Amino acid sequence: MKQKLVGDNIKIGYVRVSTAEQNTMRQEVMLQELGVEEMFIDIASGKNTERPQLKKMMAFIRRGDIVIVESISRFTRNTKDLLEMLEILSTKEVTFISKKDAIDTHTPTGKFMITVFGAVAELEREYIRQHQREGIEIAKHQGKYKGRKRIKSPDFDKVVARWRAGEITAVKAMESLRMSRNTFYRRLKEFDKMI
Repeated sequence: MKQKLVGDNIKIGYVRVSTAEQNTMRQEVMLQELGVEEMFIDIASGKNTERPQLKKMMAFIRRGDIVIVESISRFTRNTKDLLEMLEILSTKEVTFISKKDAIDTHTPTGKFMITVFGAVAELEREYIRQHQREGIEIAKHQGKYKGRKRIKSPDFDKVVARWRAGEITAVKAMESLRMSRNTFYRRLKEFDKMI
């Protein structure tokens, strides 16, 4: 990686593949043809931004730089992460170009496309949630959906008795039962109704 000087604006490429079996060469060649001077390559899932080379790139960029990717899906698969990263780039006055998606945030059309992309992705997520809810309702009516398996805690009453006696804290009770705070208090309500 070359040392950057203040005012030394460059084109930076980001390449990502999900597994070592996938080849990065096609993306690398395309970015080199676009005049990229510095390249960051991750072999990792795009489900979140916890990628070493992505982090290095985000720390490396400076005002006036141009970040180029083959497609938005190479940059991230999560719309929320995409919009957050684009906000960081915008704050640093860095242009983002997605070649395959024909998006350039330096242009009004590019900015508009990012906004539309975010809205469409949000709409898709809402449709997926709606379909899941509808599917669950149908499965419930057919007696096929039972929900998540309940955490079995045969010692629940003993642990609760110790907690109520002040022998252990609520946190210790939750830890020993391996329950989240919400599950613990929900079970406690159910338990109190039974006695």
